[in-house]
Amino acid sequence: MSSTLDKPTADEIAEMADRSEDVSRHFTNKGTARYPVKRINVDFSAPMLTELDEMARELNISRQAVIKSFLRQVLDQHRLARS
Repeated sequence: MSSTLDKPTADEIAEMADRSEDVSRHFTNKGTARYPVKRINVDFSAPMLTELDEMARELNISRQAVIKSFLRQVLDQHRLARS
């Protein structure tokens, strides 16, 4: 462990678990679940990329953040319309 006052790193906790040590004290169950990320490739036309880049500049966020935000909105709207 880094020092006696520091919390162990995830790798250190994993090593402890590999040695069959009880690591439950390191988990509070107060965090939120994070789903695994799966990378995909998506093709966009040049004009669409230009629009996405303009929007990203206006919003001061990345192109990826624009795509993910708008896709999330559309999926939420679709789910609400179906229910």
